[in-house]
Amino acid sequence: MIRLKKGLDIKLVGQAARELVDTPLADSYAVNPIDFVGLTPKLLVKVDDEVKAGTPLFFDKYRPQVLFSSPVSGKVKAVNRGEKRKILEVVIEPDSKNEYEVFQTVDLNTASKESVIDQMLASGLWPMIIQRPYGVIADPSKTPDAVFISGFDSAPLAPEMDFVLQNVTEDLKMGMEVMKKLTPGKVHLGVSARQKNPVFDGLQGIDVTTFDGPHPAGNVGVQIHHVAPIGKGNLIWTVDIQNLAIIGRFFRTGRVDMTKIIAVAGSEVEHPRYQKIISGARIDSIVKDNVKQNGKSIRFICGNVLTGTKTTLENHFGFYANQMTLIPEGNHHEFLGWIAPRLNKFSVSHSYFSWLTPNKKYDLDTNLNGGVRALVMSGQYEKVLPMDIYPVYLLKAILAGDIDKMENLGIYEVIEEDLALCEFVCTSKTEVQQIVRKGLDMLMKELN
Repeated sequence: MIRLKKGLDIKLVGQAARELVDTPLADSYAVNPIDFVGLTPKLLVKVDDEVKAGTPLFFDKYRPQVLFSSPVSGKVKAVNRGEKRKILEVVIEPDSKNEYEVFQTVDLNTASKESVIDQMLASGLWPMIIQRPYGVIADPSKTPDAVFISGFDSAPLAPEMDFVLQNVTEDLKMGMEVMKKLTPGKVHLGVSARQKNPVFDGLQGIDVTTFDGPHPAGNVGVQIHHVAPIGKGNLIWTVDIQNLAIIGRFFRTGRVDMTKIIAVAGSEVEHPRYQKIISGARIDSIVKDNVKQNGKSIRFICGNVLTGTKTTLENHFGFYANQMTLIPEGNHHEFLGWIAPRLNKFSVSHSYFSWLTPNKKYDLDTNLNGGVRALVMSGQYEKVLPMDIYPVYLLKAILAGDIDKMENLGIYEVIEEDLALCEFVCTSKTEVQQIVRKGLDMLMKELN
């Protein structure tokens, strides 16, 4: 048991009820290259090509063996591009049959690490494996010191994994066996002291660590920090718990079945609940007829409010996301501003009265409640970051481009999501996550 005292639970209105709904087949599905950090995609299909679930759509220019496959069967409807013809998404119009590419199943008792990796590469599921440091798709030619998996999510309005995973026990067990093949080291699983999950009972050969504390206790980076900290030269692989089930299902059935359960939550959702979807579904198919009609302008977020991506009804669900969050836009002027009592506002300090009602849930919007100003030493970051690093000094080292200081201050241990709370509590309105990504990109360019 590892108890974390630092952190912050942001209690929002609109937690998903434990009710599961099957979402009808969407009008379109897409794989978005922009979901993958540092990817330069090269197309393998063109418009009007017929594909099946598991058919490769594009590959990584610098690692051609890393493929990205279609989540459904159907026809390539469009290849949408942005500036300089950058590929933004490959859109599939699904058919009613949903046929699968057939892959040979592998006997994990006798299979080698190389054969397991080859199967994952061919299926297009390899991008589910993320490496630390840098938070990018793992290099299949390298061997990690260990594999880490977080079995719960502590972010605001995050899905409760004991409910989400209740019917995929066999897939998870198979996925764990796959992870054991990828590393000569240990496979670590972080579980929650607040959310008992019977799915994890009876797992063999897995190092299980229980974490208790506020967000970001569920972040795999925080768990790595407290179990086996990453230093220069270390390599850790991580995988999302639902993606682990998809990998296990593939090795069990030989089919690329990208079905997952997501939470549709937030104050602007009429009926917050869980929905079963196929990854990459169009957003309007997920939230259709479930948005409050109260005249408010709504922010659609693919992911949680701290690290998610702003999206629209015409866009498609992200590759790594496990929730859709709908909250009000903060595009209105507030009368009297900070002088007003703000009885319904949340504050991490004692500026307002939220500290008197610690269990109250808030209907927060996207308003910054202030303007951008100089980055000052306030001590706020350290109160919400349960890691033994100095976040403000690390950010300043990144902005100065000082790689030696970045290394000494713990840049290898973090990615954007680990410092998302620092950005939330920042009175200077500093884009902390953007700065962290800038530092990681700088390291990759200089050291690799």
